Amino acid sequence: MTTSPQTVPQPTVTQSRRVERQLRGQPTSDGAGVRLTRLLAQPLQRRLDPFLMLDAFGSDAASDYIGGFPDHPHRGFETVTLMLEGRMRHRDSVGNVGLLEPGSVQWMTAGRGIIHSEMPEQQQGRMAGYQLWVNLAAKDKLCPPAYRDIEPQQVPVLELAGGVRVRVIAGSSHGVDGAVQRPTTEPLLLDITLPPGSSFEQPIPNGHNAFLHLRSGAVVVGAPASPETDRVEAGQMAILTTEPAADGVVFCVATDAPGPAQVLLVAGRPLNEPIAQYGPFVMNSQAEIQQAVVDFQRGELAR
Repeated sequence: MTTSPQTVPQPTVTQSRRVERQLRGQPTSDGAGVRLTRLLAQPLQRRLDPFLMLDAFGSDAASDYIGGFPDHPHRGFETVTLMLEGRMRHRDSVGNVGLLEPGSVQWMTAGRGIIHSEMPEQQQGRMAGYQLWVNLAAKDKLCPPAYRDIEPQQVPVLELAGGVRVRVIAGSSHGVDGAVQRPTTEPLLLDITLPPGSSFEQPIPNGHNAFLHLRSGAVVVGAPASPETDRVEAGQMAILTTEPAADGVVFCVATDAPGPAQVLLVAGRPLNEPIAQYGPFVMNSQAEIQQAVVDFQRGELAR
């Protein structure tokens, strides 16, 4: 399904969340030496429940990504890959094959177990994007694995006042449903571009955890007329507060920003369940982790 850009009235946020904490993440590598920045890691899992991990990757040097992510297992959660630039090929133990290209999204539910690879389909040029891990509820951790490729034209796009452009990947924004809906964790995933002088507001249910990452530009979080605002610069991830009176978030491009702001906004309903993680396995107890390891060693994880 192709969704054309839509112009819709903006909803009203009566009180904006503010920035609780900012961080830049830790440079690291994963897979076969792919360089990335880990923005959300295990110490933040309880605070940002149901989100387990967020990696940002972006490089013009093929040596930073050419090794890709050879076959590796997952159990107990979902992976969401947003490709901004470049091309990668997905293959998995269920038989799925897909191509990640600029603007596409891959939503994979590992469930009881899946083994997959993501390998570059380019020898040069820039590769950039995100990978987000979303936890599954205890009742869903051993569900059958599932995979969905979402092509760029399948992601609904809406255009708002001031030239703001929003790609609604998951959840809904301004009356537009995203490409993905998940009933338990209710994730909201928006890729937002704001020209200079523009602003954006998004209702967020009370109790949902939320954060944003700024790829470029600079924004001010909080109602523009409020004396209490917080500035977020390019490269920063900002965790948003959860005060009961706040019913969403408002942010605008900083007046001295050098150009447009590109923002990834993420929110979701916490599961409030125990989290046990060992590498690519995320369960609710150490006993379940040990079982996942045994199943993988016996070749039974992805059956």
